[in-house]
Amino acid sequence: QVQLAESGGGLVQAGGSLRLSCAASGRTVSRSDMGWFRQVPGKEREFVGRISWSGGRTYFSDSVKGRFTISRDNGKNMVYLEMNSLKPEDTAVYYCAATGLFKFGVVAEDYDYWGQGTQVTVSS
Repeated sequence: QVQLAESGGGLVQAGGSLRLSCAASGRTVSRSDMGWFRQVPGKEREFVGRISWSGGRTYFSDSVKGRFTISRDNGKNMVYLEMNSLKPEDTAVYYCAATGLFKFGVVAEDYDYWGQGTQVTVSS
């Protein structure tokens, strides 16, 4: 089992930056794809980006590409989402997720473990 805990959310002005952290426990996530998703009340959970366990490649949705980056520190069992040039439409609860071992996470259904989420609010 993997437990995930997000932190780093908060209130920021448009154009600002935030870094979200995801701490994993229970086992190493170095061989899991790690994804970030976000959700606004009344809407479906949206894919933000992911970092692959294989080669560390990153993938992002078009809405955040060029503004967000994902990194991982396997030694600390941590994953980070760096968000720059934030916009009011980035306001959401952000979730960290992990796949099972040696699995790729393309859609939300591919992820077996989820954190509780952290609120990000971007004011205009």
